[in-house]
Amino acid sequence: MPTPVITVENLSKRYVIGHELRHDNLRDTLHHLARKLWRRFRWGTGFQTEEFWALRDVSFTVAAGEVVGIIGRNGAGKSTLLKILSRITEPTKGRVSIRGRVASLLEVGTGFHPELTGRENVFLNGAILGMSRAEIRRKFDEIVAFAEVDKFLDTPVKHYSSGMYVRLAFAVAAHLEPEILIVDEVLAVGDVQFQQKCLGKMRDVSTQEGRTVLLVSHNMAALQHLCRSALWLRAGQLIQQGPALECVMAYLKGATESQGEIDTSALVQGAEQRDLHFLRVAVLAPDGRPAAQHKLSAGITIEFDYELARTLRGAQVVFELWSELGVCVLCSTDFDTDPNRFFTDKSAGRHRARCYVPPTFLRPGTYSLSLSSSVPNVKFLASLPNILSFGVLDDGSVLLKLSQGRAGVVLPILPWQESRL
Repeated sequence: MPTPVITVENLSKRYVIGHELRHDNLRDTLHHLARKLWRRFRWGTGFQTEEFWALRDVSFTVAAGEVVGIIGRNGAGKSTLLKILSRITEPTKGRVSIRGRVASLLEVGTGFHPELTGRENVFLNGAILGMSRAEIRRKFDEIVAFAEVDKFLDTPVKHYSSGMYVRLAFAVAAHLEPEILIVDEVLAVGDVQFQQKCLGKMRDVSTQEGRTVLLVSHNMAALQHLCRSALWLRAGQLIQQGPALECVMAYLKGATESQGEIDTSALVQGAEQRDLHFLRVAVLAPDGRPAAQHKLSAGITIEFDYELARTLRGAQVVFELWSELGVCVLCSTDFDTDPNRFFTDKSAGRHRARCYVPPTFLRPGTYSLSLSSSVPNVKFLASLPNILSFGVLDDGSVLLKLSQGRAGVVLPILPWQESRL
């Protein structure tokens, strides 16, 4: 058996929420002490701190040249794990052993200095990764060509768009020959063409150059295509490690809620500004009640509640339905019925959105529901990938019997016209 390049043993990471956080300077320490005394005065000595374990007793190994996908809901501990592996943060307990040079792409512009140009940041990032100036020069033209930022190479990166940031950051991380490449969901910022380009590069890095790749992604189809193995994290614990297909199917089925409804108000939704927050999501049967199993011959209604912290122009909400194999079979947005909504304000407060999926549209099987929101081409607002699963059952539909062997991921009833010639 080959020697693993990454060994993780009983890894745990604890965060203390509230007034017990550590402080690095005198001003923060004095401020913290004053707040602590005031709380004790107001509530007494019984004031409690709250501990949050982002990871608990996680153990696994990764062999050289392996491409490993890391899956799980928001808040499962994926990003915390990558930060520990990247030496950005220290674990509370456990041990991590890494053999080889690591390059990480965890957030847009990580390691970039905003006042430096793209050219200068390439050399800066290369030096941080331990590359010599000669090595960087040798790869420089490839990096620029891949990133497609040659026109802006001598412009300070503070003027770059998020897409330009990602293209250049990924190009540097992937081309400067680290033994281990760690990539978070940051690739979702780029366009579809660039995402495909990155996936191809990571495949080449592994198969042709023998380097190890760790990839966090909510795109189950891309993950299965790229990775042979996967890790499934849930609430900071490693639930399953094994072949990517088995982990993905178990993960999607594990999202099932027995009542077909879930309260999402307390969940991390991947948005720092918190302009929009999803509160609840449900899959409704024709009688208007949430259900986990639905008949093929009966339509379903996707219903979700969300709250806007302030009035926003052009905010859209989106849901996606994914199959057991990680294929997106349906994507719909509230702009579909009226594209002019992009130019109108959506008021602050609570909203309820509904979308009807007609009968005999979805094939029998298990589907995973994802929610997201954004102002298109402006900013991301919130995301809840694979938040809820439900089943579609064959109830003896005549259409299904007549459709056996028909290709396609859905069974839509489309209008036909026929006449005799």
